[in-house]
Amino acid sequence: MLTVLLLYAFTQAYSQSQYPKGYFRNPLNIPISLSGNFGELRPGHYHMGVDIKTAARENLPVYAAADGYISRIKIEPGGFGRAIYITHPNGYTTLYAHLNNFTAKIDAYVKQQQYAKESWKIELSLPPSLLPVKKGDFIAYSGNTGGSQAPHLHFEIRRTSDDVNLNPLLFGLPVKDYVPPRILRFAVYDRTRSVYEQTPKVTAVKVSGKDYTTTSTVVKVGSPLVSFAISAYDTHTGSSNLNGIYSATLYVNDVEEETFTMESISYNDTRYLNAHIDYRYRTLHKAYLQHLSEMPGFLNSIYSNGEGKGVVDISDGHIYDILVVVKDARGNLSRLKTRVQFDPKIPLAPPAAGQMFYPLTIGGFEKENCEFFIGENCLYDSVHITYRNFPSGDADVVSDVHSIGANYIPLHDSFLIRIQPDLSFTENDRRYTVMQWKSGDRSTVQNVQWQQNWASAKFREFGDFQLVRDSIPPVIVPSFSDWADLTKATRITFSVKDNFGIVKNVRAELDGKWLRFTNDKYRSFIYQFDEKCLGGVHVLAISAEDEAGNKTTVSYNFTR
Repeated sequence: MLTVLLLYAFTQAYSQSQYPKGYFRNPLNIPISLSGNFGELRPGHYHMGVDIKTAARENLPVYAAADGYISRIKIEPGGFGRAIYITHPNGYTTLYAHLNNFTAKIDAYVKQQQYAKESWKIELSLPPSLLPVKKGDFIAYSGNTGGSQAPHLHFEIRRTSDDVNLNPLLFGLPVKDYVPPRILRFAVYDRTRSVYEQTPKVTAVKVSGKDYTTTSTVVKVGSPLVSFAISAYDTHTGSSNLNGIYSATLYVNDVEEETFTMESISYNDTRYLNAHIDYRYRTLHKAYLQHLSEMPGFLNSIYSNGEGKGVVDISDGHIYDILVVVKDARGNLSRLKTRVQFDPKIPLAPPAAGQMFYPLTIGGFEKENCEFFIGENCLYDSVHITYRNFPSGDADVVSDVHSIGANYIPLHDSFLIRIQPDLSFTENDRRYTVMQWKSGDRSTVQNVQWQQNWASAKFREFGDFQLVRDSIPPVIVPSFSDWADLTKATRITFSVKDNFGIVKNVRAELDGKWLRFTNDKYRSFIYQFDEKCLGGVHVLAISAEDEAGNKTTVSYNFTR
């Protein structure tokens, strides 16, 4: 066992030594405390950088982490909000996100580009000579824009050559950490069946120092072929935030079976988190279990593929020694030891109903008024998909309701669904028909493509699907009235509402010219009075569309 741990420690140290230490400075002028770390588990994706606390405040100065040039600037309602990318001469790019404002020089350039492109949402690629920076240069103010839930700075380090994200803690950022990860639970799976068609055998653990054991000396299971998962979290010295772990390695009888490591992840692959966790357990029980085996549909994975890829044959009835070593990026580690044995007397759940679909394979299903097709990159594991249909009873619904799959079966890519409308449907309805997806209290709609009498759309989640007639345009709600006196106001705001919640192509024009309104977090549209609106009488025209193509245009007069 000592040899195994020494070899593991050497491998991890070698992996981390390839990154330059001390090259990048703290992008803030306060000590780093993390509310989120790289590879942390988030809904539908890995966290792709570190979240640095800003003392629960906004507008702290943000500084360039090293020499380089601003190579990209991005502004969007969700996601990063306002973000700056800096390319450095050592082959890395840093990203600073959820910013409130840029420095005056950067802001002036962005504003000019927004008006030139007539879009507040914008992504700009910049040449090296336009906005060079030195290490420690002031570039922006921290904030809470985009998908942020509280004030902080999201900071990333990427390889410039392929834009792959790297764990910033491997670059020696000054984060004090002497705290080992904590392990909460251990789970065993029956791998003779889909991981989405079972509840794993979950066992509590107890701790003594850095060592954990299961409460049962020997975990007995009814399956001859098993895999494992753990719940674990990490933190750092002086912090109470429950962050993600860096790596976990599974050993069976002292042989390494599988390892996952949060070292490098591409944004193209971040959704594979749904293959890394037990998605069903997360959906039903609200807790994370991280697999210690690689799902067959997990491409470009974070796993190292050891001796058996984490799936273990225990059919001989022998007792197998299990060791799980969990580490953080600073090398602090915890160990979980247990033993597992096959017991054929333990009953297994009955087979699942539905049609079987497989990862890396195209599959289809056809009924009289519904068809769906699951592509080769949709599924992570083989699984039975159920189908049923029933009438809606809603006057605006022009098809049956088609229930496909279950919300605890994840999809990596969107699948295609085709529906035929019912007898109440008319040719005039085509113009306003959308496909609606529902799952629990969540819903969304998509525009459809017509092929003869079939309406098709793509969705990335299973649930209930139906065709809906939508002839109601969006409603524009201003914060002022027509002919308002705004001489003492500092800004104009309005919101746009729609019966199905999707609004697009919102445009505002002042006296016939495009006017820049912000739309952070998809909430209110806000224009701060500036040189674009001088004194006098003005006309503000606003237009917006919904997913079905219904359009609203309104005009307001005001005095400035």
